[in-house]
Parts: sequence; C-alpha cells; structure tokens
Amino acid sequence: MHRRHALRLGGAVGLAAIAGCSSAGESTDTKRVSMTDDFAYDPERVTVAPGTTVRWVNDDDVGHSVTAYGDAIPAGTDYFASGGFDTERAARNDIAGGLIAAGDAYEHTFTTTGTHDYFCVPHEGSGMTGRVIVRG
Repeated sequence: MHRRHALRLGGAVGLAAIAGCSSAGESTDTKRVSMTDDFAYDPERVTVAPGTTVRWVNDDDVGHSVTAYGDAIPAGTDYFASGGFDTERAARNDIAGGLIAAGDAYEHTFTTTGTHDYFCVPHEGSGMTGRVIVRG
C-alpha cells in the first residue's frame, strides 16, 4: 500500500511540475519549514522569491501554530495564520483553533516583498519565532 501511495504522490508532483512549466512568470517553488520538538522552526529564517509557497510541517508530537505578527508584516500584505485567522488578536484568542497536529502542515504563498515575522502562539514564550524574507 505504501508503494501505491508513493506512486500517486509522484504522479501528482510530476503533473504539478508540468503545469508549472506552462505558467510563464509564476513561481511553483515550495520551501519547507519544520516545526520541531525543540519548540523551533527549522530553518528559523528563510529567504524566498515572490510567489513562493512556504509549507510548515509539524514534525513534533505536540501541536504548533504559524501566526503572523500583525505589526511585523509589510503593509498591504495578506495576514497569514494557521486556523485561517484574519488578525493576530483572533489567533491569540483561539489557541486551539490554530494548532497544526503532528504530521500535518500549513501553507502560505508570499507575494509581497519584505520581512514577514511569525510565531507559535502556545510556544512564543519558549522562543518559537520565525521570519520569511521575500526578495524580488
């Protein structure tokens, strides 16, 4: 059964790669960030081009979140947070609603250049913060 799953995944990746080739000017890049059992994002800082999707994967046994600092993202950019929150305050008020379970992931595509700082709501006090720098 694992082989069939891998083959399906490989086929989907292949189709995505072909589709990406036909879209001039669009980036199909994805950058992976791990959420670790050290209460950290790895890597803590990533630099990407506009149009890149960052995929945070929870490689820990406890839930983590990805929550933008509302005042630490470029003006005019879309707010991002696991759980689909529109503001930092909403994410902080519903910690459980933004948790990403072990093995699950959250994705966001960055289109605005600049620095995008974020954190894990329940583990911010432990220093679980990160940064995405988008350079054109």
